[in-house]
Amino acid sequence: VQLQASGGGLVQAGGSLRLSCAASGRTYSSHVMGWFRQTPGKEREFVAAVRWGVGNTYYADSVKGRFTISRSTAENAVYLQMNSLKPEDTAEYYCARSRSGLNYKHTAYEDWGQGTLVTVSS
Repeated sequence: VQLQASGGGLVQAGGSLRLSCAASGRTYSSHVMGWFRQTPGKEREFVAAVRWGVGNTYYADSVKGRFTISRSTAENAVYLQMNSLKPEDTAEYYCARSRSGLNYKHTAYEDWGQGTLVTVSS
């Protein structure tokens, strides 16, 4: 099982980026796909998640109203649309899959993609 994240880059504050994560191997309705981010010296933090089967979405307070997570069951992929980006959103972003349901802790996710760097300049 592999997750392949892409879409990071350099953007000015107020701008937008769309991250993509393509999954190999089947994603089941009970799975949860999530996005996390990490900056040097800090713990990986929850950003957003989506229940694969029903599509319910969950967000960290810091991104609510600015970021939107979505999934495509046909493409076996998850996306993170990031609008109104702020310098504090600068981080390495990771997609992940939990086979054990919704969890806001990165340690609960079994499958991880490589990170994609998002840099927001002020």
